[in-house]
Amino acid sequence: MRRFLLALLLAGMAALLFAQPPRIQTLIITGQNAHDWRAVTPPLRKALEETGRFEVRVTEEFRGAGPETLAPYDLVVLHYHDRGSRPDLRWGERADKALLDFARSGKGVVVFHFAVAAFNGWEEYEKLCGANWRPNQGHHSPAHDFVVDIKDPLHPITKGLKKSFPQPKDELYANLKWQPEGTYHVLATAYDDHARYAGKARQPIPGPGIHQPMMWTLQYGQGRVFTTVLGHDAPAVETLAFKVTFTRGAEWAATGKVTLPIPPEMAQ
Repeated sequence: MRRFLLALLLAGMAALLFAQPPRIQTLIITGQNAHDWRAVTPPLRKALEETGRFEVRVTEEFRGAGPETLAPYDLVVLHYHDRGSRPDLRWGERADKALLDFARSGKGVVVFHFAVAAFNGWEEYEKLCGANWRPNQGHHSPAHDFVVDIKDPLHPITKGLKKSFPQPKDELYANLKWQPEGTYHVLATAYDDHARYAGKARQPIPGPGIHQPMMWTLQYGQGRVFTTVLGHDAPAVETLAFKVTFTRGAEWAATGKVTLPIPPEMAQ
């Protein structure tokens, strides 16, 4: 009888184990940034891991990497910036190709915040991102509270989310350099109030303001890319709005589906 009960218990545990989807193997690439990557990387990693859906590792040195570096992973999160296009902080042709081939093969990529400003002059990276911060194309007013508006409520990442939700004290990126229309898909925007620049904007800002994309997706080869420009610092990364959208975007990029639940505060 005891053997039967033990066998039944083990069978139940095995069924529960195999019913759970495998964790998404994730690599955060960081180690250089014009922003405080040391403070932001831990909560970025925590946001993914606390969902129970991701197993995350971090590399602070991707220069010289190759396809073998990325082979174990389903998802790459780009949290890297070469600080003014310094040649010594470029990854190198082998690592560049490894990232692009990783995406083209059907894997997932998340482009996070100031990673859109990395690698000025690398045209294929710009195609991967969808939009980029470039000289005379990209600015923001002082960090402030703003509202994120969902533009596509039917996409797996945004489906079930409130139509609008607050993002406290973050940078609202504007006037980025965009790839041709139709190559990317905007999920959410925020209103850039030009009065907040107080005459200090270095780039033209005609009119009282304009909605600027905050999150978008695109297809790169067979792979999926999710870009979010939210999350300037650790407090901004720790907001509910960021964590929910970031983790859902990451799951979609890796799998093409979203299974993560929406907390009541963010649900319709």
